[in-house]
Amino acid sequence: MGRGRLATLPPVRVVPAQRVREALAGTPTVVVLDDDPTGTQTVRDLPVLTRWAAEDVDWALAQGTPAFFVLTNTRSLGADDAAARDREVVRTCLEVARRRGVELVFASRSDSTLRGHFPLETDVIAQETGTPDAVILAPAYTDAGRVTLDGVHWLREGPDGADLVPVAESEFAADATFGYRSSRLADWVAEKSAGAITDVAELRIEDLRAGPVQLPSGRVIVLDAVVDDDLRAAVLAILAAERDGARFVYRVGPSFVRARVGQPEPPPIDDAELRGAVGDGHGLVVAGSHVGRTSRQLARLADRRDLARVEVDVPTVLDDGARDAHLDRAATQVESALGSSTTVLSTSRTRITGRDEAESLAIARRISAALTAVTARVVAARPPAWVLAKGGITSSDVATESLRADRAWVRGSLLPGIVSLWAPTSGPPLVVFAGNVGDDDALADVVDRLEAAACA
Repeated sequence: MGRGRLATLPPVRVVPAQRVREALAGTPTVVVLDDDPTGTQTVRDLPVLTRWAAEDVDWALAQGTPAFFVLTNTRSLGADDAAARDREVVRTCLEVARRRGVELVFASRSDSTLRGHFPLETDVIAQETGTPDAVILAPAYTDAGRVTLDGVHWLREGPDGADLVPVAESEFAADATFGYRSSRLADWVAEKSAGAITDVAELRIEDLRAGPVQLPSGRVIVLDAVVDDDLRAAVLAILAAERDGARFVYRVGPSFVRARVGQPEPPPIDDAELRGAVGDGHGLVVAGSHVGRTSRQLARLADRRDLARVEVDVPTVLDDGARDAHLDRAATQVESALGSSTTVLSTSRTRITGRDEAESLAIARRISAALTAVTARVVAARPPAWVLAKGGITSSDVATESLRADRAWVRGSLLPGIVSLWAPTSGPPLVVFAGNVGDDDALADVVDRLEAAACA
């Protein structure tokens, strides 16, 4: 398809978040099934669950928010396990909502660079809730420069963000588990469904900005979006259709969730709030992501500040005979280092993949489990002032296994629209930092803020 430049577009039609909030009166609560924790980075003051027992779902519904997240971590699972987990979550939520007399609508939140189980996850939701009129497909993540224009999904690059790279030409499309060839979302849907879904309609930018918006008919409806106003215009049309009896399942990136709950693009958490959120002392950075962006960010972090570095060697982790002793040494080193400096616990940067998607995913799970085990031991022995998890699977495993953060609140972002701060109901604060967002200085910038707050 080739690279392009952001063309002259129709003027943005301003749609205030307040208009969406007003339209939310009497609408169902949105349950966001998040396939890794990074979907929370565009919102604030919403509950997030990493466990979905009935009492946890009941707690989330009792908060009275327009939406809540359930961290399913299905991007780290094989297809059968992912389907079983989604089904369990949906059934539990529906049962609790029935007892409370509450209506629900479900969003499957996944990667803005199109990695994840599709259409499997929306199919499972549809099976449990009844066949929807359409699946709303909106992977845009406007803060991170992932936009959809003319039905094509792009990554914005360049100093002014005007250079457009088709997503299928990015490193993310070569993912060992969830790779793909198509940048036009209609073609991507056909590709990922092995040709089973070809009835795809596109809601183009011209229609969103001209208004009033009418949803097209299709089994899947692709939403163009360059800014949040585009998404809010679509959301108003979706809410109107739902009030008239239409039923949708959403397959979306982070920005749609913010638009759907009527939140504006918020500024990052200010210094005073951050000081109240973190503890005293030094923090722990846990890095499992292997994308090039994370490796560059780790290198820049090391250039900009003195810190301790403890590395988990991936080939040793995959050697059952050497694994345990290696992880014991790593935990001891991290515990010692935290007494005097920020400490980075990371995997070796050489990526090891399997013979196929399933084996590659199994390797990724073993590596993440090793990081999680070391982090859990460190948190128990010497709780850090904060924990920053870099990478989606890593963030999920740290939240669920290392910190046991069953319930938490998303408090906001540390950089504009990216990198979310969770306040678990117990334990240290958790910073969720996706592997594929931010410039080369972003990780160092976040750590500078956290260290300044913890030492204030």
